[in-house]
Amino acid sequence: MAVASHGKLVHCAGFGLADRETKTPARCDTAYDVMSITKQFTAAAIMKLQMMGKLHTTDRIDAHLGPVPADKRLITVRHLLTHASGLRDLGDDYAPVSRDAMVQRALASPLRSRPGAEFHYSNVGYSLLAAIVERVSGSSYERFLAEHLFAPAGMTSTGYVLPRWAPGQIAIEYDKHGNRRGRPTEHPWAADGPYWYLRGNGGMLSTARDMYRWHRALETDTILSRRAKAELFTPRVLTDRKAKVYYGYGWGVLPRTEHGRVAEHDGGNDWSFGEFARFPDKRAMVFWITNQAYRAGKWNLEDINNKLTSGLVRAL
Repeated sequence: MAVASHGKLVHCAGFGLADRETKTPARCDTAYDVMSITKQFTAAAIMKLQMMGKLHTTDRIDAHLGPVPADKRLITVRHLLTHASGLRDLGDDYAPVSRDAMVQRALASPLRSRPGAEFHYSNVGYSLLAAIVERVSGSSYERFLAEHLFAPAGMTSTGYVLPRWAPGQIAIEYDKHGNRRGRPTEHPWAADGPYWYLRGNGGMLSTARDMYRWHRALETDTILSRRAKAELFTPRVLTDRKAKVYYGYGWGVLPRTEHGRVAEHDGGNDWSFGEFARFPDKRAMVFWITNQAYRAGKWNLEDINNKLTSGLVRAL
């Protein structure tokens, strides 16, 4: 768990164990799979490429992915960023799928809705964005993020395979029965990271300390210009009318709350869960993540996410 206020890390600590067999405690520098929080890194990479003049968010995807079927010709990069492309997800996160096979299958799949018409959360849309990062930059997805985002932000423990993970640094995950599910790197991966149904939309490993560094970089112009950040955090597609939640680029955006503006994104799978929330009006940040989000009959941390996150920011 990490909490920051006015540019300073006021709390960063672990609770419980990162590895129960070896009794390794969870710490501020323990690495976890941040799951769908990965999407904000992909969105920032797209904004960085726009700053470099290599693409525009209003570009149609055929400008970067080559010819696409007629029903997908109106899909833009912005549609992918805001989950408004109409694309549906395709398969298991750990299926051994290459980049080009993922692109081909995504473009061949039937749409759920016409481009720009509706919000449908789409992991494959963010995998397509990762493919665009590679096509446009000429670099691998992870290498581009490492060089243009993580290194300038001072993030030393965020990535798939490029960081030099210390022995025991990556937390082991446990399911609702307490059974060991292993480290994320122990699941089926390619040599350079997750296969392409997961790459770009999830699977990134990071630490609480690095997520604080990411927050600090976003508070300044270290990695993105003020104009780029304004576009990144603009509320664009309404996702929850009752709660008044919108989606920006890789972020859920709440324009008005008791804490002022909020930009947040959670991530989860069947056993882990995490939340990263920024409160720009308070200059505050909350990040928490767990390697066991559920315990049958005892706890469900996903269900108390809002209560936990709000309680932490109120304590500042």
